[in-house]
Amino acid sequence: MSSSDYDPTSEGAETDFTRRMSYGNYLALDAILSAQHPLSEAHDEMLFIIQHQTTELWMRLAIHELSAARRAIARDEVSPAMKMLARMSRIFEQLNNAWDVLRTMTPSEYTRFRSQLGQSSGFQSRQYRLIEFLLGNRNHAMLKPHAHDPETTKLLEAELATPSLYDEVLRLADRNGLKMPAAVLARDVRETHSFNEGVLQAWRVVYEAPETHWMLYELAEKLVDFEDYFRRWRFNHVTTVERVIGFKRGTGGTGGVSYLKRMLEVELFPELWRVRTIL
Repeated sequence: MSSSDYDPTSEGAETDFTRRMSYGNYLALDAILSAQHPLSEAHDEMLFIIQHQTTELWMRLAIHELSAARRAIARDEVSPAMKMLARMSRIFEQLNNAWDVLRTMTPSEYTRFRSQLGQSSGFQSRQYRLIEFLLGNRNHAMLKPHAHDPETTKLLEAELATPSLYDEVLRLADRNGLKMPAAVLARDVRETHSFNEGVLQAWRVVYEAPETHWMLYELAEKLVDFEDYFRRWRFNHVTTVERVIGFKRGTGGTGGVSYLKRMLEVELFPELWRVRTIL
């Protein structure tokens, strides 16, 4: 029998969904697939919209995974947290691959609809800002683009008041015999963690004897693996923007490429990168 003659009902497949949940119902596909509203006749605007919508969907999953991993670490449930962090690396691998699709759009093609964006910009993504805060990059100035939205401001303020993922990892390490500086453990979690020599030396103990501190060693490498993918995402973002708009200012008013290049200098887990130098 050829594939064109195959009848799925012969094996019991359901075809009547009058009173049953269908694939489209479960995934709310009517809402998702009707959410693209180009404002111009430019062919490539659909690409631009879908690229950013799917990015936001992956970020939704990233927040789900990072938040759960942080809660698990706070409860000393390290194994499930490491599974979630491994998934985070795969999520950002998907986000990195998406830049390859967007880069098929040339500067001339983008110019045909760029004016339709007005002042809208990925700079204003509340989910991206939440991820940055959750990971510990807590720049309070980044609350300003959301000041017009009380609900988003409340969400971000609540995140700032919560220990970051790295804060919870350092507390976990301290609970497991890896002495962390008291000032780091008691610091104001609303602020960004800065490089600390005491934390560096604590991680040095782990990396010099991984077989003795395997759980913390493995967790540290999961964090480095994730930040590696996150850095690549930022680099690909810069490269894509420079390729498409050069050094024009961003639609949201940032310096565009110059702003994005500054973000490449951000270290989320500074001691985990620098410990490699002193081994």
